[in-house]
Amino acid sequence: MCQIQSDEDKEVELSDIQPLYTKFMIECLSGALHLHEFRKIFGVQSTSEHEALYMETLFKSFDTNSDDVIDFMEFVAAIHLVLRGKLEDRLKWSFKVYDRDDNGKLDRQEVKRVIKIICQLKKNHINMTPSDICYRIFELLDENKDGQISLSEFMEGAKKDAWIMDLLKLDTNARGWFRENWGEKT
Repeated sequence: MCQIQSDEDKEVELSDIQPLYTKFMIECLSGALHLHEFRKIFGVQSTSEHEALYMETLFKSFDTNSDDVIDFMEFVAAIHLVLRGKLEDRLKWSFKVYDRDDNGKLDRQEVKRVIKIICQLKKNHINMTPSDICYRIFELLDENKDGQISLSEFMEGAKKDAWIMDLLKLDTNARGWFRENWGEKT
């Protein structure tokens, strides 16, 4: 029987990594990506405090050893997650980004903080206020009505509703941006 493999299921090949490493070293002469370079690479100049905090949160989510830099291996893992990661893995990562206090649950302030930034980044292509969006998210996801969203509520809710999925998975066209700026092969 023939099985079709999607981009998400493909393993990263050595032939994909070599040009990526060359480009990484050109962009990051020190061999490590710092927060200011991360912002520059993603074209976010931190015009607001919220946007700066969001970029820092994203950066820290990829800095798995918490040394305040993203080394090449962390970079490859991040690129793999963004470009080829399974939906479940991307949603878990999104949850981690939303969960600012790292307590395993999302409160309204955490969700509203990220939603405000998403609205700014998407240049208000959303016809609702961040407060209205946050209210709707909690109405749809907070199954036990405890005022917090657990990881399981987050995952299940996102899978059930396309509008929720679009907001929660933090997709600001990273795939398209990466392919345009870092090459097609990866």
